Amino acid sequence: MGDNGIAAAQYRDLYFYSLYRVLEAGLLVLILFGPISELVPEPAHPLLGKATGVAYLALAPILLTWAVRRTALRWQVLVGIVVDVAVAMLAIHAIPSAASGVALMLVFNVGATAMLLPLRLGLAGGALAGVAMIAEYVWTFLSPTQVNDRPMAEPLMFAVSFLSIAMLCYLLGRQLRESQALAERRGGELADLAAVNELIIRRMRTGVLLVDGEGRIRLANEAALLQLGDQGGDRRLSSLSPPLGERLASWRRTGSSDDTPLEVGADRVGVLPRFARLFAHDEAALVFLDDTALVSRRAESLTLATLGRFSASLAHEIRNPLAAINYATQLLQESTDIGEADQRLLEIIHAQCQRTNGIVESVLGLARRERASADNVDLGAFVRRFVDDYRQVLPAEAGSLEAGGAERMHALVDPRHLQQVLTVLVQNALTHGHAPADPAQVSIVVGQAGGRPVLDVCDEGPGIPEAVRAQLFRPFFTTSEYGTGLGLYIARELCTANEATLEYVPRPRGGCFRIALPDAHAMLPA
Repeated sequence: MGDNGIAAAQYRDLYFYSLYRVLEAGLLVLILFGPISELVPEPAHPLLGKATGVAYLALAPILLTWAVRRTALRWQVLVGIVVDVAVAMLAIHAIPSAASGVALMLVFNVGATAMLLPLRLGLAGGALAGVAMIAEYVWTFLSPTQVNDRPMAEPLMFAVSFLSIAMLCYLLGRQLRESQALAERRGGELADLAAVNELIIRRMRTGVLLVDGEGRIRLANEAALLQLGDQGGDRRLSSLSPPLGERLASWRRTGSSDDTPLEVGADRVGVLPRFARLFAHDEAALVFLDDTALVSRRAESLTLATLGRFSASLAHEIRNPLAAINYATQLLQESTDIGEADQRLLEIIHAQCQRTNGIVESVLGLARRERASADNVDLGAFVRRFVDDYRQVLPAEAGSLEAGGAERMHALVDPRHLQQVLTVLVQNALTHGHAPADPAQVSIVVGQAGGRPVLDVCDEGPGIPEAVRAQLFRPFFTTSEYGTGLGLYIARELCTANEATLEYVPRPRGGCFRIALPDAHAMLPA
């Protein structure tokens, strides 16, 4: 618990202590002026007793008002104990028959003082009360007009009791404050953990629902509300998704769940529901809605990882015989004894060998891809250098490649990865981005979009049909009989490794792939 919490608890205790002081003052006045005054022996000093009672009754509300204001706690307690001890000493001297009762009531004041003050001040309060008891006894003993029939042991015993009570109450108060502080700290930690758990559940990509026995949705995270399309109306599961409600009812009856996916919400989102009972004595159930698209992508990633490891181990065995077949084909093509029809067959064998080797190279690239090593790259200079190098190996009949856009634009990216991505995109544009009778016209434009440096690889071809765009970056998806379907997938994975994005941007004419890179001042995560 913080200092504010401890101070609040001490001021609360002081308030009740001040209320007790008002009760003491009222009781003293009642003894001196009330109907029960006849039941108490005649005071030895009536005037002193009445003056003390009236003064105490006037001071007690003032100290209570001071306590309500919650200021200067230590001074309030010190002034209060001095007033209590002085009043107790005067009351005992004025009413000797009530000495034991007044001393016992003073015990509470001493204990409360010790609980609210440091040890030395608490013991000082107890010592002050003990000294006052002894001083009053000596005062009575020396008074010529008053007979002292109390034994000397009585004030001494009260003095020892006051010191003992002060010590015990101080230790008790310290232990209570420590326990309260520990409880407050543990409560704060639990509240923080509960908030973190709530945030995690709310931001989970898996939908989570808490459904009671009557089918009403009590709690739901953001993913579940998006999947079900909740508009804030009827919160019954059977209304939001009747198939899911039926699946839950069947699970409650049989105890087994159907593992087939189903579609929920207005957007027909595919989910795989799982159910768990929350309490043994209640019908409340937790419903987990796994997005089938996420499950599919996760399975796809695992498949690709497994495939990469498997292909890496078999690459040597695959590529050696493939190279032998390719070499033998080239030798046969040079032979003069091979007819024209057989030459065509050899060309097919050679092309398929090349295609198979490309597949092996692509899959190996997935298996051995290195982590990104980002560097501050001038995109304008990089693109111009890339275009110059690519033109040296580009046949004239294959098309043209141009660089454009900003002369200087810096980004944070691994140059090797950017080289690979641009190579894939340019090859695709040169191969597919033109009409059958026209050469390809490809350009790499350096620019900025959304506050980030971008590279646009554009062509003047027919573009990509809308039905195909959603599958562009899926592994092994290709519209060409000679393609591997891994080029764009690997390019996007390389961009992701560099905190960049790769997307297709539709244009009125032709196609365009945009690479959005981190700014040069951004930092990659560890």
